[in-house]
Amino acid sequence: MSKGEATRQAVLGRAAATASRIGLAGLTIGSLAADTGLSKSGLFAHFQSKESLQAQVLAYARELFTDQVVRPALAAPRGEARVRALFEHWVAAGREGGPSCLFVSASAEYDDQPGPIRDQLVRDHLDFTDSVAQMFRTGISEGRFRSDADPDQFAHDLHGVMLGFFHAHRLLAEPAAEARTRRAFENLLAAAK
Repeated sequence: MSKGEATRQAVLGRAAATASRIGLAGLTIGSLAADTGLSKSGLFAHFQSKESLQAQVLAYARELFTDQVVRPALAAPRGEARVRALFEHWVAAGREGGPSCLFVSASAEYDDQPGPIRDQLVRDHLDFTDSVAQMFRTGISEGRFRSDADPDQFAHDLHGVMLGFFHAHRLLAEPAAEARTRRAFENLLAAAK
């Protein structure tokens, strides 16, 4: 990796962390310059515009989420073990305030704002939902879940469980957030068997 690319990746990491705190819409080249100590003109050379910065932060967060949550799950044995690995890594990423939190906050910010950032968020969410459904579908083919279980419904319900976790853990600082989330996940799996 070149020095310029290493700098860009470090800046994107800082920008993703900042966006997780203040929101993607609040992230600007100027605020990022103040946060990193780099010049606005130097950052502008990397990102060109606020929208380009936001899109690249989303791409960075998507890759990070894939590395932290999806790829480790795909390394687990097919079926229920893979779905469990996905859940465990997703909870860990949420507990640490990782990229999944950025997607939750950005979804609330952009849900009614048409444009390329919202379009990318929609694509990212649909791609991830499809991945979860496919992991579950594999579990059906492996005989781990009922043959009449609905993979799309499972993906939807698991996403709802995780949104509940983010809300209870991050906003409410509820001590039982993770335990309740684990119980909800186990109930979801039990209903699919």
